[in-house]
Amino acid sequence: MDFQTRIPTVAVLGPALAVFALVALIRHRRDVPGWRGGPLVLRIAAALYAAAVASLTFFPLWIYGGSYRNQAEWIGQIQPVPLLMADITMIPNVIMFMPLGFLLPLFLPRLGRGRTVLVCALVSLGIELLQLVQYIVLANGRAVDVNDLIANTLGGLLGYAVLRAAQRTAATRTVLERVTPG
Repeated sequence: MDFQTRIPTVAVLGPALAVFALVALIRHRRDVPGWRGGPLVLRIAAALYAAAVASLTFFPLWIYGGSYRNQAEWIGQIQPVPLLMADITMIPNVIMFMPLGFLLPLFLPRLGRGRTVLVCALVSLGIELLQLVQYIVLANGRAVDVNDLIANTLGGLLGYAVLRAAQRTAATRTVLERVTPG
């Protein structure tokens, strides 16, 4: 049976964000610590950021079957050699992960540079592996590229550096302390 189905971004991320909004509202009304004022704003920003990353990396979700199914071997979808195909297209990946490197230490203040970069690398690896699973299971044409992993990790490091630079000035440090949960 030949078929192709498109699951739009809003069909998945819309309800996910609605559930987040409901949880945030309930926690805000119950006066749960970290769910008022600046920390709530930070949590909303993080949720919107996560939805944006998911939207860019997984959606729209295409499912193919029969003769529409991509016939290429899954192993051919992996680019394991670093920087072999490096070009300007890596810049959006760097930019995409800068907010993660910035936000992580705000949620977990004891997280240093090394662990922040490690978490960014692991999140990036998770995205690449999920894209591979999407390709294998749904035959949707997603490629897995070690350059994405490198660019995303670099973006996390740059985001961390921007946060630390911002924390050096009194005015931005005060604002950042107001939004930090806990």
